Amino acid sequence: MRAFVVDEQDGQLTLGATDVEPHATDSDDVLVKVDLSGVNYKDALVAMAKSRVRRVPSLVGGVDAAGVIAESLDPNLTVGTRVAVHGGNLGVGRDGGFAEYVFAPSRFINVLPDSISTRHAMVIGTAGFSAMESVLALEAHGLVAGVEVLVTGATGGVGSLAITFLAARGYSPVASTGSPQESSWLEERGAARVIGRDEISDKPDRVLASERWAGAIDCIGGDTLQQILRSLCYGGAVAASGLVAGSDLTTTIYPFITRAVSLIGIDSVEATASTRSRVWTALGQIAHKVDFAPLVDREVSLGHVADALEIVRKGETRGRILVNPNKG
Repeated sequence: MRAFVVDEQDGQLTLGATDVEPHATDSDDVLVKVDLSGVNYKDALVAMAKSRVRRVPSLVGGVDAAGVIAESLDPNLTVGTRVAVHGGNLGVGRDGGFAEYVFAPSRFINVLPDSISTRHAMVIGTAGFSAMESVLALEAHGLVAGVEVLVTGATGGVGSLAITFLAARGYSPVASTGSPQESSWLEERGAARVIGRDEISDKPDRVLASERWAGAIDCIGGDTLQQILRSLCYGGAVAASGLVAGSDLTTTIYPFITRAVSLIGIDSVEATASTRSRVWTALGQIAHKVDFAPLVDREVSLGHVADALEIVRKGETRGRILVNPNKG
């Protein structure tokens, strides 16, 4: 089969589409014929020289995929079933979804709701899963429809999908972006308004900023996350899932003890079976309200994955990049 392989030997990194033989790794592996996969920021990290994310020297990239089950011994995952595949060490420590076929343990496979096609499942992908997981986490914390919710990295995969899902569930998402030229596109996705990266908080000379956000979804991290914490309303929360701006967080205790704010960590990699089921069910319930087509930045073949990874690494996407293993 054709696949996009990341290979690093003796300090030399090689990226490209080639022929490989799919093979099972675990006893409960299920074989999925891939319709589409998606390019994530994590994929870009895996495909770097001396990557701290990649766990093996050589593998097929791609942390998620969607398709149809081709071989299975699991009675709950029968041949012909449409599924999404993501999580664990897929595309990090074992072969991933940038291929015509992928083997994955059953715990990383979710049957898709009837309302979600395999194409729409990859428009959602790991990014959309993280976005909806963030929305549900904020709701569990007490967020109620109608309020403004800040979304950072708004033109990226997690950000654009978070805006879309928040709007579909009755919130007023505020998009924070460094790409003001995309304001109209963000408003079409459901943003109530669009602000710049430096407009998240005010009063830089004070330990706390003005109370502005009932909740926030952040996939940027670093100083951006610190500014969000300073500007959350009393009892508000931020769901954090990314570190594009850095992994360090420099803040004070004041937001937590004087405004009772919360920092909620979002992890889609080792999400439990119940969490995965809850998120995909929620996605299925709002799928009819979502126009997925504008959320696709572009669709590429396996031979153009390397270029797509560089685009994602630079933060130059508007929505999701899909990978079609059957595209010439």
